[in-house]
Amino acid sequence: MIKPHITTSRPHTANEQPWFVLGSSRYSVMPSAHPAISHFYAFDVAQSSTVLAVPDGCVDVVFDCDASRPSAKICGTPLTAQAVDLHKGHHYFGVRFSPGVIPGFIDVLAADLTERELNLLEVSRFAQRIFDNIVQAPLLAEQMRLFNDYLAPRLTGKSSNLTSMVIQQALRHRGAIRIQQLEDLSGFTSRTLHRQFSQDTGLSPKAFCRIIRCQAALDALNTQPDVSFCELALDLGFSDQSHFLRDFKKLVSTTPCDYQRQMLQNAYTDRISYA
Repeated sequence: MIKPHITTSRPHTANEQPWFVLGSSRYSVMPSAHPAISHFYAFDVAQSSTVLAVPDGCVDVVFDCDASRPSAKICGTPLTAQAVDLHKGHHYFGVRFSPGVIPGFIDVLAADLTERELNLLEVSRFAQRIFDNIVQAPLLAEQMRLFNDYLAPRLTGKSSNLTSMVIQQALRHRGAIRIQQLEDLSGFTSRTLHRQFSQDTGLSPKAFCRIIRCQAALDALNTQPDVSFCELALDLGFSDQSHFLRDFKKLVSTTPCDYQRQMLQNAYTDRISYA
C-alpha cells in the first residue's frame, strides 16, 4: 500500500543536486514549460572545489561559460555519488532533463550515457551551431531562450509508451513501486519491462525506482528539518529504517543525519534563487 507522502510548499525542481548548490556562490533555477525538461539552472563558483553528483535519473547538459576555454558536456545520471570538479571564477549554465528522458539531439545510445560525461559538441551537430551564442550570453534568460529556440524542438523523445508508463508510475509513487506492480499495470513480463526500459533510458526499472526514491528522501530532508527518519523510511516504502539508512548512504555517500546537518548549517534552501 502506498502511503500519502510528506509534502513541501517550496518550488520543486523534481531532482536534487545539493552538493552543487553548496559548492556555488550563486545558484539560480528557472522552471521549463517543456515536458522533457525539468528545469534550467545557472551557478557561479568562487573557489575551486570537488563536489558530488548524486543519482537523480536525469541527463544534464552543462555549459562551462569560461571566457578563455568554454566547453559543454552531456552528463548521464550516476548510479552512485560521483566526484565533479568545479573551477574558480567559472559561470555554468545547465539544462536538466526530466527523469528518464534522453534528448533527441544527441547521437549516443542511452546505455552509453549512464555514469558518463561526454563532450556535447562531439555527439551533437545541432549543439555545435548554438554553442558560441549560449556560452557568450550574459543572462540565464537569454541562454534559456537560445536553447529553447534551437534545441528544444529537437527533443522528440526516443522512449516507447511502455517506458513512459514506467517513468510515470515511478514518479507518481516516488520510486516505491515493485516490478510486480509494473507487470500488473502494463501487462508485460519483467523481462520485457527490463529490456525496453534499459534500451530507452540506460537504466533498469529497479535502478530507476531506487534513484527516484532517494531523490524523494533528499527533498524531504531538505525541506523538513524535524522529519523522523523512521517515518520517512516507512513513507517511502523501505522495509525498515536500517534499510533506508543503508540505501541512502550508498547513493549519497553520507548518512541522512550528516546530510541534513550539512544542509542546515549551510542554509541550503536559502542558497537557491527561483526565477
